[in-house]
Amino acid sequence: MTLVARLIGTVCFVGYVRPAPGTWGSAVALPWAYLVHVWGGFPALLAATLILFALGWWATQQMAADGSGHDPSEVVADEVIGQWIALMPLSIAAWNRDLDMLAMWPGWIAAFVLFRLFDIWKPWLVGRADRMESALGVMLDDVVAGVFAALGVVALAAFAHGVLM
Repeated sequence: MTLVARLIGTVCFVGYVRPAPGTWGSAVALPWAYLVHVWGGFPALLAATLILFALGWWATQQMAADGSGHDPSEVVADEVIGQWIALMPLSIAAWNRDLDMLAMWPGWIAAFVLFRLFDIWKPWLVGRADRMESALGVMLDDVVAGVFAALGVVALAAFAHGVLM
């Protein structure tokens, strides 16, 4: 395995932090999402997510090839991708309305908690992707968990701004 694959897969070695490397990977994704959003708005976050998906898939294949199983615990690039997807509704809203994304801090908390919940619980399509037992499955279970979390963020925002206001 190459150093480049290890750097990408572990997100600059964050995947080696214990306990709960997936949670650490998700936590590191938050400031990086903000920086990418500030740099280029929602289009930049979407592009970065797609690029990291491709690189993470490759890195996961490389890291799993050494016999450590299809989903090595130190691979957290998938958590970054899923967390970024969970944050996309905030990025879209901030980009469309010229807002500071941090002003929507309750959405950040919801995105983090919901993503971790779906990633750990693995309901329905998340679990189905996880059972693929391949590098693609490693990536897709977090993509689906991120989509579920993003939908949850939108639902919570609609409730908070529609019902509570």
